[in-house]
Amino acid sequence: MAPETTASRVPPCEVAPSLAAWLAARGFPPDSLEAVDSHHTTPLMLACRLGDRTAVEGLLAAGARLDAVNGDGNNALWLACFNGDPVIIDHLLDRGIAIDHQNDTGATCLMYAASSGKAGVVARLLAAGAGTGLRNQDDFTALDLAASLECLQLLRAATRRRS
Repeated sequence: MAPETTASRVPPCEVAPSLAAWLAARGFPPDSLEAVDSHHTTPLMLACRLGDRTAVEGLLAAGARLDAVNGDGNNALWLACFNGDPVIIDHLLDRGIAIDHQNDTGATCLMYAASSGKAGVVARLLAAGAGTGLRNQDDFTALDLAASLECLQLLRAATRRRS
């Protein structure tokens, strides 16, 4: 079932035929990089969640916004961390996406990755400079939320280095 999209406030743009086909196949207008589905997920966010490197690269090259957030206040980096593809995470970080963006509950991508036991993602975010001292609405840091020994060790080491 195709997502409901909202493109009325988003001007159409020219996109490559393959990207237009990708957008249309997922229920987005084929000429809108910033249309959103019913959860305010943009095409870039969806491509990141799916781990579709080709679509992510095409959307970034076409100028997809990095500051858009979905209905939970998560940006594309969060959805890339959900998927865990290191290449996509690096593409977003190289483009300057906000690494320490906090969603509606104050959680960062580092907090998410730590709480999900995604040690590879935690290591990548720490290497890129993700903040370890940020707190969510419950006053927890990524270190507090670490769900695996490996994540805990990575965050402890990073916290010690930064102190």
